[in-house]
Amino acid sequence: MSIRPYRDIQRRSCRTIHVGKVAVGGNAPISVQSMTNTLTADAAATVEQVRRLEAAGADIVRVSCPDEASTAALRQIVAQTSVPIVADIHFHYKRAIEAAQAGAACLRINPGNIGSAARVREVIQAAKDHGCSMRIGVNAGSLERDLLEKYGEPCPEAMIESALNHARILEDNDFFEFKISVKASDVFLAVAAYQGLAEACDYPLHLGITEAGGQRIGTVKSSVGLGMLLWSGIGDTIRVSLSADPVEEVKVGFDMLKSLNLRHRGVNVISCPSCARQQFDVIQTVEVLEGRLSHITTPMTVSVIGCVVNGPGEARETDIGFTGGGNGTHMVYVNGLPDHRLKDSDIVDHLVGLIEKKAADIEAAKAAEDADNATSQAARSTAAVAQ
Repeated sequence: MSIRPYRDIQRRSCRTIHVGKVAVGGNAPISVQSMTNTLTADAAATVEQVRRLEAAGADIVRVSCPDEASTAALRQIVAQTSVPIVADIHFHYKRAIEAAQAGAACLRINPGNIGSAARVREVIQAAKDHGCSMRIGVNAGSLERDLLEKYGEPCPEAMIESALNHARILEDNDFFEFKISVKASDVFLAVAAYQGLAEACDYPLHLGITEAGGQRIGTVKSSVGLGMLLWSGIGDTIRVSLSADPVEEVKVGFDMLKSLNLRHRGVNVISCPSCARQQFDVIQTVEVLEGRLSHITTPMTVSVIGCVVNGPGEARETDIGFTGGGNGTHMVYVNGLPDHRLKDSDIVDHLVGLIEKKAADIEAAKAAEDADNATSQAARSTAAVAQ
């Protein structure tokens, strides 16, 4: 029996585009996106939310631009933030042009929805002039009437046809700097549409289960749908859509990528659900610990296990491990090896200190390695010139 390597995710081959400084597609890391829910015309409130999203790790942030006041504020928003900003445009071609002029890194727009061929050309020219990429955003809830009449209902075939029709408009105007999404709130519909689109084109794909719901159910639905696609190698940038604080979308997105070993940011906490064998309050400890570790961006793994049944085995595979022991005395592991024992009283404080030190050590080693590489590269360049 042939078994596929269980950690082997072969990403779909596709072209690379750029959303500002962020590469999307090709061999670029899968980027994590979110969207503001402030009134875009309120530049101060929107800037504050964009900065929170960026602090949480968002690579790209989208803002809605439904009116002229929004595109006017967009210039201030772009000037006061450093993460690439996507302007969400639906039907008004002038908003797209204004957004490009205001400094948007990308336009989320369906070119077939903005009117005549002349208007489409104007938008494409503005994108070219100002270095904007685009995202064709097909949604099962807003498919074109002719496709609904043709297929009878939203279905993968209709969504794929819509996406390719919009792509053809851009291609016919010599514009290829775009990615595509085919979102639906139905997990099966979205997954099937993305699978079909992945076979039909080589453009980067933006993944999402749209309108997924509140934080709990939305996280579950997104993890099921996006997890299936990412595991099969489909997807170049993701947005987890939650009826919750947008920062939570970013956290879930990174946790999803971490769980598939596709990208690492921050501390990955492995913990048990707890049972009668636990030697300390695992649930409360993990809840407080995760909050205390939210400022750490260094990729590392920590295990917190309530007893010795699985604790030592999990600890062997982590940077820092903590396993419950008898009489309120527990074992702390460092780099997979038993290091010292600890009493109940200061579990969280002690672990936070160890993790912060480990993160600092990792960053220092990385900085030294980067410096050595830079020195070696400079030496090679000097030698090449001398020859």
